[in-house]
Amino acid sequence: MTSASFGRSPVPGQRLRATDRDREAAIGVLQSSYSVGRLTKDEHDARVGRALAAQTYAELDQLTYDLPERPGYPDAPVAPAPRRTNALAVAALVCGLAQPFTGMLSTIPAIALGHVSRGQIRRTGEEGRAMATWGLILGWAGVTAVIAFLLAVLLFVVMVAHAIPNK
Repeated sequence: MTSASFGRSPVPGQRLRATDRDREAAIGVLQSSYSVGRLTKDEHDARVGRALAAQTYAELDQLTYDLPERPGYPDAPVAPAPRRTNALAVAALVCGLAQPFTGMLSTIPAIALGHVSRGQIRRTGEEGRAMATWGLILGWAGVTAVIAFLLAVLLFVVMVAHAIPNK
């Protein structure tokens, strides 16, 4: 069953045209409702006539709104499923942002996860490319900060060593 099965047009806000197979599906629901006594002969005939003349899904839905069964329109367009966000891209970004709080221990995972997730995104078409890229940027910025800190410490040690007089 499609979203039209719950009394809505397949694409809300649009008056999409129905096909012959969609009209037949609605008529099938009307016939089954007539056969169990939910519709009188006159109601059935009137609704079938309107179903045959219906041009849109909204018009077909109006014919079955008060019946417990809904037609499953075989040719109704289905809204595309939302694309997933790559979990490794999210992890790369989280690791990149967490570097100051983890003593830079999440630097290498941010870089590794960023590279792996970008490859997966290319293959699967998932969302998350920007998150993976920012995870990489933050990871490499963390590497740069660690190297700069180590060079500063090394420079300080060398300066202190040269400042101490030899005996």
